[in-house]
Amino acid sequence: MFILERRHFNDILNHSIKGLPNESCGLLGGIIDGDKKIVQKVYPLKNIDQSPEHFSMDTQEQFKVISDIRKNRWQLLANFHSHPASPARPSEEDIRLAFDPGISYLILSLENCRSPVLKSFIIADKNVNLEELIVLE
Repeated sequence: MFILERRHFNDILNHSIKGLPNESCGLLGGIIDGDKKIVQKVYPLKNIDQSPEHFSMDTQEQFKVISDIRKNRWQLLANFHSHPASPARPSEEDIRLAFDPGISYLILSLENCRSPVLKSFIIADKNVNLEELIVLE
């Protein structure tokens, strides 16, 4: 189960809208409590590809995020990215590049900007499973 507060959802949404028409990306740090992954902080990152169809994260930014996560004694819970014009589901490229089965993969669809859709997935050995996602008010 993946849990984030409304403010975290809004951080992801605002970062993704600001990045349009390209995909936006970032990382999520927090705590694990049993089967619950609980977000403590959203780390928006630059999509160095500047593409509406794929993303790449800047390694220097990633290192800074991992350092902050460790400093706070949190764990890397997930990465996220937006799909500006397609549903919230992993693409073939997303699945191929999902190397860490221990983290979640969140995708925010902006296909209908009035009704954005955020979904969380576990991707392991090329198998994709929808993960329960709860946004706390």
